[in-house]
Amino acid sequence: MSALDPRLLQRARPARVAIVADAVLGVTTALLVVTQAVLIARIAARAFDGASLDDLTTPLIILVVVTACRAATVWAFELIGRRAAARIMSVLRDDLVERRLRESPAALDGVESAEVATTAVNGVDALEGTFARYLPQIVLATVVPVAVIVLVAFVDVVSAILMVVTLPLVPVFMWLVGKYTERRTRRRWRALTLLATHFLDVVRGLPTLRAFNRGEHQAARIAEVADAYRRATMSTLRVSFLSGVVLELAATLGIALVAVTVGVRLVGGSIAFEPALTVLVLVPELYLPLRNLGAQYHASADGRAVAERLLDLIEQGEDQPVLAMSPPAARDVSVRLEGVDFAYTDRPEVLRAADLELRPGEIVALTGSSGTGKSTVASLLLGLVTPTCGRVRIGAVDLADCDRDAWLARVSWVPQDPTLFRLSVRDNIRLGAPDAPDDRVRTAARAAGADAFIGGLPDGYDTVIGDGGRQLSAGERQRLAVARALVQDADLVILDEPTAHLSPASAAAVCTSLRDYLAGRTALLITHHPDVVSLADRVVRLEAGRIVDGSVALEAAP
Repeated sequence: MSALDPRLLQRARPARVAIVADAVLGVTTALLVVTQAVLIARIAARAFDGASLDDLTTPLIILVVVTACRAATVWAFELIGRRAAARIMSVLRDDLVERRLRESPAALDGVESAEVATTAVNGVDALEGTFARYLPQIVLATVVPVAVIVLVAFVDVVSAILMVVTLPLVPVFMWLVGKYTERRTRRRWRALTLLATHFLDVVRGLPTLRAFNRGEHQAARIAEVADAYRRATMSTLRVSFLSGVVLELAATLGIALVAVTVGVRLVGGSIAFEPALTVLVLVPELYLPLRNLGAQYHASADGRAVAERLLDLIEQGEDQPVLAMSPPAARDVSVRLEGVDFAYTDRPEVLRAADLELRPGEIVALTGSSGTGKSTVASLLLGLVTPTCGRVRIGAVDLADCDRDAWLARVSWVPQDPTLFRLSVRDNIRLGAPDAPDDRVRTAARAAGADAFIGGLPDGYDTVIGDGGRQLSAGERQRLAVARALVQDADLVILDEPTAHLSPASAAAVCTSLRDYLAGRTALLITHHPDVVSLADRVVRLEAGRIVDGSVALEAAP
């Protein structure tokens, strides 16, 4: 794709002022380039004519000032470009995270988490070369040659014609080589994504691999994938180096042609010394921006290779209408699944014409064998996935028409496999209620049976846990997930195996706390545990994708 993809430039709006400033600095640089060349030629010509140092003092001072201004302009040009790139990269990461949160929080679209992480980190970083160097260099490559040719046309028309004829050689070669480089860079990016995905899977499964003594096999597999990435990278670098030689050769031939022509004409007397020297000083400046552009083209190749995928991830579902109807409180209305069908992309249909009603203030237990789709029912009620057929209603309102943020603010959820983030214990508990005071957090932790083990942690409630922090057992993670649910003042409570990984005594204590917490709330309990089922007002069972009255079959439930 082109580095000037309109979608990518549209994301650059937060840095529009910086980009405009870069354009202004590019024009200023062009003016300083031609001014510097004219001063150098004039000083040299007057010196050859016998001018004294006193006569040249003022032009020399002006030349020093112009040179310093050019250096400062180039410095500011790069600095502003980098700051604009940093701002754009931040916007792209925010857009990517927001889009994934809103459109694919359950990651059912087949996009690997490692690909998202690689795109958000390495991919967005690769775009820095595009915004910080390549796009600004386009400004210089457009403005400087025009300014040089215009000035040379006033000084010597023949040299200007030669410049116009030879100048297109560099961009033509750059385009030809660039198309080939782009394919190689895409291949390298795919190899990097494969390496990241495989490495993440291996890291996640290290205990399992060690237990089954399969570590050496995976080490060999990682080496194989890494070697494929190395080969792709080296192939791209070879093309980049060879293209650099081609561009330098084209620029050198163009400079040589103009210089030889000017030299022959100077000897023949058809051009004066000062205009000849002006042309000779300016001709390298004509090709320099294009040579730099060719170098930056390759430096930003990674960014162009990943930009298309990045924008696809960001814009996924972006054209869908955004509706913000406020959902009614689940304490006041029924929550229903009406004729819901649902299937995963890699699995047959899980739910078939499923109907379920949660009446206001009613506690319903959902049972069924493993893999029948009980957790899918929870995801549908949360709005994390949408039915392929049928609908989820809150009172008379379709959940698809509701403001998701407003709905999730009224729902409390304990997942089957809770995630703890790299935060303190306190912040993990109040994830759904960030403003909850400390005494409320401690009360929820005591009710979930978590206060005792939290007190034994090095820093108590300030201990950092989660990925990269202190590791907790499965039971401890489950208690914190229950505490996270209890700290919220939710209308609808969804508990997916809330007593999993708990001892019988701990499970009984949690059930006692849940009984008090669920009083007057609408709740769905997904469980096999008899103590949890005993909290329910009604029991239903999921069989063959349909929800049926489970009171009779309760004893047979696994």
